[in-house]
Amino acid sequence: MRLYLVQHGDAVAKDVDPDRPLSDQGRADIQRLAAWLANQHVQVAQILHSGKRRAIETAELLRPLLESPDQIFEGQGLAPNDSPEAFLRQLRDPKKDTLIAGHMPFVARTVSQALTGAPDRQLVEFLPGSVAGLERSDRVTWHLFMFARPEFLHRGGISQTVY
Repeated sequence: MRLYLVQHGDAVAKDVDPDRPLSDQGRADIQRLAAWLANQHVQVAQILHSGKRRAIETAELLRPLLESPDQIFEGQGLAPNDSPEAFLRQLRDPKKDTLIAGHMPFVARTVSQALTGAPDRQLVEFLPGSVAGLERSDRVTWHLFMFARPEFLHRGGISQTVY
């Protein structure tokens, strides 16, 4: 199973719009990320989001990565401060590649929980529009196989996996 954790794209400030939709830069970053992931032949069975507008918009922009276009859902346990350990326990189907459109600190804590068993040990630094790819070869062991941030993708359209 592969799990792609995407921090939603840059959002407008709360004082501009309390719903915090994606900014123009956030939409552009996620569109660039979607194109890069497609170039890496990423396909997922489902995309889960937190239900917050910026995560929903991020999920929608990543829709081309879906094997079936109607598989975007609001996931449980994806709020910024939810437990990554509880979330990872939910992932029972080892054949169902999944993309999460989520928030900090949840996405970074989930990477740390999966790789070290300690959610508060920061291993990667997410920025809005970043992705981490984790792979589980059995029902327990996770490995990081991909990580990219928007500034990597701005440098001439990277065509190979960024580690």
